[in-house]
Amino acid sequence: MALFTASLNSGSNGNCYYVASNDTAVLIDAGISCRETEKRMRRLGLSMGKVKAIFVTHEHADHIFGVERISTKYRLPVYITPATLLHGKVKIDETLVRSFDVQAPIQIEDLTIVPLKKIHDAVDAHSFVVTDGDVRIGVFTDIGFADEHLTNHFSQCHAVFLESNYDEYMLENGTYPRTLKNRIRGGEGHLSNKQALQLFLNHRPAFMSHLFLSHLSRQNNHPKKVKQLFEPFAENTKIVIAPRDKPTALFQIRANVKTNVRIEVQTLQLHLFH
Repeated sequence: MALFTASLNSGSNGNCYYVASNDTAVLIDAGISCRETEKRMRRLGLSMGKVKAIFVTHEHADHIFGVERISTKYRLPVYITPATLLHGKVKIDETLVRSFDVQAPIQIEDLTIVPLKKIHDAVDAHSFVVTDGDVRIGVFTDIGFADEHLTNHFSQCHAVFLESNYDEYMLENGTYPRTLKNRIRGGEGHLSNKQALQLFLNHRPAFMSHLFLSHLSRQNNHPKKVKQLFEPFAENTKIVIAPRDKPTALFQIRANVKTNVRIEVQTLQLHLFH
């Protein structure tokens, strides 16, 4: 079996991650507009008709901006906690609102989505792991601290969207006010490049084929800096930087421990998804 995944956008200007089997897809967050989400999916040869649900990590605008319109237009259920719904102030048809419990698996056709509590300065923040029973893809962004709970799930994933938000030197010497700098690095904000690398080095499983470094700060980080930091330690894991203003390629993730098979499927998209 295999799963297919892409970042449609990743950063403080909007976050949206696509995970799919051959027949079923879900969005983790919908932080860009409905029109832009559709546009980027078309660029990858993907159909909104395969998307069956939206899962919301937390209430910050860069994660929920497009939820209301996408849910309304495509009649998609939105998995969101009551506290996140209240504080996010999004107006979702009540018949489409679905709550969830931490670690309680949610079945969306042939996909299982597991919500995980995470440390972030939001009212009720969660990460998600998506699996078809063989392959596990984690979406771990907006994390102030990588606790034991997170590292345990990270070590079970074949592919991960992992936050690598800021370079410590750039943040300290940048133009942000001190209060914002302290919020970002204070244990409930975001992971630095070094913190993300430490998590990767200490808890990466041998079968992790892809690491999507995500939610890079525009002011306090740079894709080349992140790539240069991680590449020497990549071994059999493909390092991908998730852009702030465009989608990544679509990747196929397989559960193949022996060979860590990695296949970029841009040339296969029309065949697989239409």
